[in-house]
Amino acid sequence: MIQENAETIALQALVFLVKNEDLLNQFLISSGLTYGDLQAHFQEPELLGGVLDAILADDAILLAFCSMNSLSPETLMMARRMLPGATEEMD
Repeated sequence: MIQENAETIALQALVFLVKNEDLLNQFLISSGLTYGDLQAHFQEPELLGGVLDAILADDAILLAFCSMNSLSPETLMMARRMLPGATEEMD
């Protein structure tokens, strides 16, 4: 997977969060970001990595996102590895 594909998947994940007010609020609180921060930096790879972290942190959310976007959880893990902030545990 190339970084551009990973960023596209992460943007899809961000849209998924934005469409669900509870999930979006949970992400903003846990990340310390404001909605304005999100609007200003939504294309930055570091933020996109954080979005994927949020999706990957909850199995129910992960499976719902993957189902909605016809992706496998493994594809999300590969995408996360391509973005800044990935840890060795993700290998």
